[in-house]
Amino acid sequence: MNIGIVCYPTFGGSGVVATELGNALAEKGCKVHFISYSQPVRLNILERNIYYHEVNVHDYPLFQYQPYELALSSKMVDTVINEKLDVLHVHYAIPHAYAAFMAKQILRDEGVTIPVITTLHGTDITLVGKNPSYRRAVKFSINKSDYVTAVSENLKQETQNFFNCGSSIEVIPNFIDNELYKNQDGCDKTALANQGEKLITHISNFRKVKRTEDVVEIFAGIHKKMPAKLILVGDGPERSKVLELAKNSGLGRDVIYLGKTTEVERILCLTDLFLLPSESESFGLAALEAMAGGAPVISSNAGGLPEVNTDGVTGYTCAVGDIKTMTDKALYILQDEAIHERFKKAAQKRAESFDIKAVLPLYINLYEKAVNKK
Repeated sequence: MNIGIVCYPTFGGSGVVATELGNALAEKGCKVHFISYSQPVRLNILERNIYYHEVNVHDYPLFQYQPYELALSSKMVDTVINEKLDVLHVHYAIPHAYAAFMAKQILRDEGVTIPVITTLHGTDITLVGKNPSYRRAVKFSINKSDYVTAVSENLKQETQNFFNCGSSIEVIPNFIDNELYKNQDGCDKTALANQGEKLITHISNFRKVKRTEDVVEIFAGIHKKMPAKLILVGDGPERSKVLELAKNSGLGRDVIYLGKTTEVERILCLTDLFLLPSESESFGLAALEAMAGGAPVISSNAGGLPEVNTDGVTGYTCAVGDIKTMTDKALYILQDEAIHERFKKAAQKRAESFDIKAVLPLYINLYEKAVNKK
């Protein structure tokens, strides 16, 4: 099967999931063609069956904002025709599903029919989609897709409720490759922590919705009761504010900022507890990755997080902004080695149900259904 995948090429959850999906499909013998404005960060470009098609957007003085959707639609058309694609799978509604509709119309005039699958990842619905400037376009893009998937039951319900969609939506959860989190060289913590110190980790894009200041406050409560260090991974607009808060709280030396790194699996292997107190989270891929690495998770109960982090089993889910409860639950897990080990094993077991080997067949079945219907 020849599959076109359109995604953002960044460290964000939708781009990572799309890229890992493509890599796995290529290993199964599918020819996978990535279409984006730059090479996705996790793409195994030198592996067999992987192809990358760059979208070139030329800079014309006439345009204040360059028309990426037009260039993307044209590249989709060229790739479908030249590579004889069987299906287009676009991740993120705007602008990808919108551009895919335009490409489909152009191809129809060329006598070519291509099914389009749109996967909704979260902020394309909860943030961009609810903006009045984009709402009608998002709804149109969803309804004009041949098949629509969402990464959680919560996101499916929110999409249907807000947009009153005519399209049915199938839930196919995000996934990870659990093998990546095994055999991490013994998980030697000494590079980051002293003997007896607990390692607390947070990974995000440091936007307000992630409530990264809450992360520092929860850590401060843990820090008062036991030796600990906080590892911050990622980057975004709230980074400077968070680091300043840590410094002003007297935590500066025990807060380690690692920025954007490709060694996420190794960091999570060293982690004793993961914090994700987000205001909104359609799935919580970072929480799932932490659980695969053996880290119990303290998270909010927002969005799809309870579908991943089982309260009282793999960690705890608490009300958004309830720093005291999150701190108390964190201390409960960390202060007793037997309790911590129980939560750790449960987290790893839970992560196995989201392994790529379990989720990949769901996408393959959907592709086959789309192609056969064509």
